[in-house]
Amino acid sequence: MKSQISSFSLKLFVVSLFGVSLLGCDLLQDVKEINGSCTIVLVDGSSVVSNGNIEILEKTQTITYRDDAGKIWSLFKDEYTTYTCE
Repeated sequence: MKSQISSFSLKLFVVSLFGVSLLGCDLLQDVKEINGSCTIVLVDGSSVVSNGNIEILEKTQTITYRDDAGKIWSLFKDEYTTYTCE
């Protein structure tokens, strides 16, 4: 009996882990990566130029990029008006 409970618990764990991994894949598909230099126009009229790739979370339109020093920055949709990429 104890072996059956243990076997059931292991199967339940594996199925749960598989379900969580599928959920994680959905989150990764929600990211749009754009290669190349991009100019992001901020709401105050100034602009930011990324020298590398940018990533855009499609659900929230949050843009993530690296500056010249390699520091990661994120801009929320209410912080920028447009972006263009080469």
